[in-house]
Formats: sequence, structure tokens, C-alpha cells
Amino acid sequence: MLAEHLLLPYIAASMVCIASPGPDSLTVLSLGLARGRRDAMQFALGVGTGCLTHTLWAALGVAALVAASEQLFTAIKLAGAAYLLWLGISALRSRGALAAGQLAGTSDAPPGRRGWQRFLNGFINNSLNPKVMLFFIAFLPQFVDPALGPVSHQMLQLGAGFALMTATSYVLLGAASGRVGELLRRRPGLALALDRAVGVLFIGLAARLVLTQRA
Repeated sequence: MLAEHLLLPYIAASMVCIASPGPDSLTVLSLGLARGRRDAMQFALGVGTGCLTHTLWAALGVAALVAASEQLFTAIKLAGAAYLLWLGISALRSRGALAAGQLAGTSDAPPGRRGWQRFLNGFINNSLNPKVMLFFIAFLPQFVDPALGPVSHQMLQLGAGFALMTATSYVLLGAASGRVGELLRRRPGLALALDRAVGVLFIGLAARLVLTQRA
């Protein structure tokens, strides 16, 4: 059971958070422009699913452990930054969105496999962001009523709702940016420039994550 009087405030607060520009939304937007709506939407679904991992960690108390340990926080942060850096370098080295057509390492894979790889990219991109983990442990408990049952159960339900809202919002963003990208990519030179812009974005996000502090 969830506190009914907290549901509307929770949904409103969640949508404000989701709408705020951040690494995930910027990546979905840039992928839609550079590589098309399918890539962006599959990546967006991965991001939404990644939110479930943060929900689980928050419910189990793992996020609190990460928040209290500088070493764990740094380890997760550096792993996420290394992954973003790899994506960025791969995008910079690609032949362009029209030639390569896929995220790093997926151009020769069958369509179904490429979709799973894009989904996995989004999932890892979100899951390895310790700031998102700490956000969940700070955000979810504000909408929990201990009188209604186990706090962990309520947090799992709230987190699942947040993941669904995130996936839906980002899929729509990916679809819209993909439509714009289809028009832009009719110019081959611009297609390559968009690919390079995605690479620079990933590298910038990696640097930003490295500089992220717990507080």
C-alpha cells in the first residue's frame, strides 16, 4: 500500500526531476539527433530500467553504504566515467551515423542484437551513476508512510513508478529528437558532425562524472 495523499505530490515531483536536463536526457536527445529515433528510444528504455537498480539499492540500504563510503562511491563513479569515455571515443572514431548507423561496437550486429546493445548502453549509463543512486535514497523516503507497511516495499513501488515515468518520458524525447535528426541527417556532412558531437558529449559527461562529489 502507498499513501494516497502523497501520490500526486510524488508524481509531480518525479516529473519535475525527470524533465530537468541531465546526462541521461541529454544523451537520449543527442542520440536521437545523430542516430535516429530507434537508437534513442532503445537507449531510453535502458535508462528507465536502470532506475530499477537504484530503487533496489535504496530499498536494501546499499545506497546508504555507498553514501557513507568514499571508496565505494569513487569506484562506481570511475567505472561509469570509463564507460562513458569508451562510448565517446568510439563515437569520435566512427564513420558517421549514416555509415556506421549504430552505437559503438554494434554496426555489424543483427538488428535484434543491436537493439539489445543500445538498451544495455542506456542501462549501464544510468546504473553506474552514483549520483542517481544517492538521489533515490534521498528522494523516495519522502513519500513513504511507515504506518502503511514495510518501508522497503513502498520504496520499491515508488521506484518502479519513477522508472516507468522516466522510460516513457525519455522514449517520447527520443522519438521527437529522432524525427528532427532524420531531417538533419539527409545532409551527409552534417551526419558526421552529429556523430562527432555525440562523442564530445559522452567525453564531457565522463569528465563531469569524475569531478562529481558525494555532497
